Amino acid sequence: MSGADRYDAVIVGGGHNGLACAAYLARAGLKTLVLERRHLVGGAAVTEEPWPGYRVSTASYVVSLLPERIVRELSLASFGYHVYPLDPAYFAPFLDGSGILVWEDPRAAAEEIRKISRADGDAYLRYCEDVSSMADVIKPLLHKIPPDPALRSAHDLPAAAGMLGYLLRRRGAAAQLVDLMTMSCADFLGRYFHDERILGALSPGGVIGMWGGPMSPGSAYVLLHHRMGEVDGVGGCWGVARGGMGAVSEAIAGAARAAGAVIETSAEVVSIDVSGSSGRVTGVTLADGRTIPAGLVVSGVHPATTFCSLVGEKHLPAELVTDMRQFRTRSPSAKVNLALSGLPSFTARPGSDLGPQHPEFIISPTLEYLERAWDAAKYGLPSPRPMMDCVIPTTKDDSLAPAGAHIMSCFVQYVPYTRADGEWDDAQRSALVASVIDTVEMFAPGFGDLVTHREVLTPVDLEERFGLLGGNIFHGEMSADQLFSFRPSPLASGYRTPLAGLYLCGSGTHPGGGVMAIPGRNASRVIIRDSAVRRFTSPTKRRRKASQG
Repeated sequence: MSGADRYDAVIVGGGHNGLACAAYLARAGLKTLVLERRHLVGGAAVTEEPWPGYRVSTASYVVSLLPERIVRELSLASFGYHVYPLDPAYFAPFLDGSGILVWEDPRAAAEEIRKISRADGDAYLRYCEDVSSMADVIKPLLHKIPPDPALRSAHDLPAAAGMLGYLLRRRGAAAQLVDLMTMSCADFLGRYFHDERILGALSPGGVIGMWGGPMSPGSAYVLLHHRMGEVDGVGGCWGVARGGMGAVSEAIAGAARAAGAVIETSAEVVSIDVSGSSGRVTGVTLADGRTIPAGLVVSGVHPATTFCSLVGEKHLPAELVTDMRQFRTRSPSAKVNLALSGLPSFTARPGSDLGPQHPEFIISPTLEYLERAWDAAKYGLPSPRPMMDCVIPTTKDDSLAPAGAHIMSCFVQYVPYTRADGEWDDAQRSALVASVIDTVEMFAPGFGDLVTHREVLTPVDLEERFGLLGGNIFHGEMSADQLFSFRPSPLASGYRTPLAGLYLCGSGTHPGGGVMAIPGRNASRVIIRDSAVRRFTSPTKRRRKASQG
């Protein structure tokens, strides 16, 4: 390649984290290239057209964890980014024909809960206050660069000392966080609530994307992880992106292009090239045979894919290879997308005219229901009565479907990657869709008659289409031993890797999964700082400074 075609940084994977990293690197003056395997950018945050006239957020389906800081820094609104807040957060129907609206205002939500249980309604205000205080402690840590737990580098010492000081100043909340990291969602919620329906309605946030049930240790942290976002300054709020989730990725891509980054789609990277003599990455090779040299390679794809498939184990320390083989990336989740001719009428809130029950509803009527759904997947079978988080984005953005029609995105648990009764096939996929429709029918009779189109993505399909190994939406389980400096491995913490010039920027790094772009931003800070140090300490730079002296 000519000198004009050389890049300072090549980013593997055009997911939202890779795009965010590219935007920040390009703004810092690095000549940056993004290479995306698929025909469109966004990774799992994409808008596709499975049926004529319907634009569907195929995988990721709501916005919350993307911080206002990043929205502001990258001027995303000028590139089309807009989110419609979901308030109420969701509607929760119950098996006895009742239901509650979980409003963003804790006082309004507490009044709804009091209709079911006065004691639980009163406890909800304490619960929200406690969770918010813990979220306030965690939020700043999302933007911290995790130090190497072995403190092998001088730059890790001040980072570790600063982290210790931060937690010591918040000793009371830190003690609560230790509980949260180890407790089950059921035990944590049980400190506040007693009615099985309220426990069922509030538990899904603790298990979404988790290989475990509400009674599994560690699920309480996942509950907190999903409470750390914001929309329009409202903490914990979720929203629907105008134009679907692909519009979020396109806005970040727009910011990257405006800063000078080059983005190439249908460009599959088959290897990250390493110099055998120096152990330094030299660039990438594509499926079409092209080799692109670069001083830096940044991977936004799954860490196990990065190390074991693209780099190759022969270039890695044995300990890192072991860590990647043991890195847990199991999935309990599937995505079912439906086209509807109208809105469902719920037994608890009858009527097909648009109401507060329609934008989002969650089917998890009791804690036992949710735990039994997990039991099925634990033994290799999809739950016949799954937990579902259902969003109808056309209630906020009617441009996504033909006039009068709607889209419903169903995040479905529990669905195993590996079935005990054989491989996933078309018949098994059809059975999964049928169980989803039948389950909604329990709370909204006649729902099946509204379904005009259907699409199902099992964990196997999520892996094949989006590179989510095991179908895991977080690029790895969000458990205590796979967070912060241990994500994805102590040898690859803080976005650096043992290979000189190779960095990570995807959801398999701190602070984990969700459409937040924080891993991409954090990685860019490390890369920019390291690049400045290299320029300052290079032999050419030292000679120039000596001659000036």
